[in-house]
Amino acid sequence: MAKHEFGIMMDAPQPGKRYDKYEPWKYDCISVDDDYVEGIAEKLGFIDFYWHTLSIKEKGLAYCGVSLVPPSSLKAFIDVIDDIPKLYGLKGLLEKALGQNKWVIHYGL
Repeated sequence: MAKHEFGIMMDAPQPGKRYDKYEPWKYDCISVDDDYVEGIAEKLGFIDFYWHTLSIKEKGLAYCGVSLVPPSSLKAFIDVIDDIPKLYGLKGLLEKALGQNKWVIHYGL
């Protein structure tokens, strides 16, 4: 089954740097089945994310790419998945990042 990876970035993304390299071990990522991400993708379409770099601000996840989730978007993301038991692991990761004011990185398909 296809997976998405989510991890907490210890350092905020740097302006001008691209985050295209697949490095889930660097961010201690957790895996989430694509079926679950697909089910929430539309609801995430109103939330601000950055795609691959801080110079590309978009709404929703870069489904097949790399998304950078700013701390300011974490609460809205958590609200979308709050009542989905299969996403409690992701919810915990997002809550931890929010509590530490950290960015989250998402590796799509």
